[in-house]
Amino acid sequence: MNKILEKIGELGIVPVVKIEKAEDAFPLGKALIDGNLPIAEITFRTSAAEESIKTLTKELPQLLVGAGTVLTVEQVKKAVSAGAKFIVSPGFNPKVVDYCIENSIPVTPGINNPTQIEMALERELEVVKFFPAEASGGLPLLESMSAPYSGIKFIPTGGINLNNLSSYLSYNKVHACGGSWMVKDNLISSGNFAEITRLTQEAVSTMLGFEFAHLGINEEDKDKALNSANLLSHLFYFPIKEGASSIFAGPGFEVIKNKFLGEHGHIAIATKDIHRAISYLKMKSVSILPETAKEKDGKLIAIYVDQEVSGFAIHLLQK
Repeated sequence: MNKILEKIGELGIVPVVKIEKAEDAFPLGKALIDGNLPIAEITFRTSAAEESIKTLTKELPQLLVGAGTVLTVEQVKKAVSAGAKFIVSPGFNPKVVDYCIENSIPVTPGINNPTQIEMALERELEVVKFFPAEASGGLPLLESMSAPYSGIKFIPTGGINLNNLSSYLSYNKVHACGGSWMVKDNLISSGNFAEITRLTQEAVSTMLGFEFAHLGINEEDKDKALNSANLLSHLFYFPIKEGASSIFAGPGFEVIKNKFLGEHGHIAIATKDIHRAISYLKMKSVSILPETAKEKDGKLIAIYVDQEVSGFAIHLLQK
């Protein structure tokens, strides 16, 4: 898959932005970065779109900037010339799509029926926009409509909000979700960029769904591990479940038979999407320890990060 489209999938949410005044572009982009979501789809719904894209790509190179509501080839040319790295259109305009393909420009055209999906597959597109998502029938329609097709993913946009975000992202054919609830027009026009940052952080937090899973306790050998687990069970009625390398006392304590990472043990943090969690932590300069990765049925389910808290290592768990 194209690297830009891969990055969109890692980020998981695409803020769909309408900017009336180009001078609002920089603080808007900064607010998204501060909210841990360095991506923006600037829609060609206003005359400020082209200049806004220029400002963002020049002043905030860490921000992935694309152009939305692109209806013509001429708009594609303007957007790319301004610095846009991807193109999004509300419908499937063959002229726009074919021009982007011919010029190696990542494009996600809008679709909401099987015929349009097949038009995309015929052009070997791997990602399309499902629009307008909720008005077209929402997740139930997307699931039934996409069932016959493999090799293509969707970015639902239109009616996506904090309440249905996780439901959409849980579907394995959803690449990311587009939305404007964290970048509402009135927040931009009133200069309330602090609220945009707060809403963006809230969206990222909802997407990742970090939760404490359990505490790992390092012991030197199997006997000491069993003694510790039995003590927790005796005192608090926690059921014992022994595995190859550790013993669980209830769901909250994992006693390690042979000391592993962390001076004292580890803190396990569960997440809704371990791959997006890894991408998020890397943005915060936290390294991952790939040699600790555990898979099940070919899918990553656990991995340690190169970080400790008070002598406890940290590892991520897929919920």
